[in-house]
Amino acid sequence: MSTSAHPSADVIRTGGTVTDRLVEANARYAADFADPGMDARPVLRVAVVACMDARLDLHSALGLQLGDCHTIRNAGGVVTDDVIRSLTISQRALGTRSVMLVHHTGCGLESLTEDFRHELEDEVGQRPAWAVEAFRDVDQDVRQSMQRVRTSPFLLHADDVRGFVFDVTTGLLREIDPATDPA
Repeated sequence: MSTSAHPSADVIRTGGTVTDRLVEANARYAADFADPGMDARPVLRVAVVACMDARLDLHSALGLQLGDCHTIRNAGGVVTDDVIRSLTISQRALGTRSVMLVHHTGCGLESLTEDFRHELEDEVGQRPAWAVEAFRDVDQDVRQSMQRVRTSPFLLHADDVRGFVFDVTTGLLREIDPATDPA
């Protein structure tokens, strides 16, 4: 599959949609697929919470293989109630013990505000129940996410929670000290 931001020539030639292309790719994948015989429990007992940004290839960036971790992604890698729900299931039902948070440079949430919700309300006549969770300081947002995980009463393991910022131009992770308060 192409990593280009542009549709492949096959999609343009056949007139199919991107979803058609993905379904066709799955058929090719399934033709050679062999059940790996894995359990749903991650081998490394870690859950990674990250932004949904298409520039983050988490498995490659972190040296992960199929079955190594649970991956939970959303806009901004924000620790929302639903992320806590997924982490709770990951820990209590599937044995994970560590949580790794991965935010990144150049995140789209840095350019949004809660006005986004108001604009949606004006457009569709209903305000979303969810918060945008926009931020201006990615390091502080990682600290806030670490704090949300560490203080959740539903999680069994909050002692190994670490947060990072992935640099989309270098591919490097930078660890965020949870105790550092920005000046």
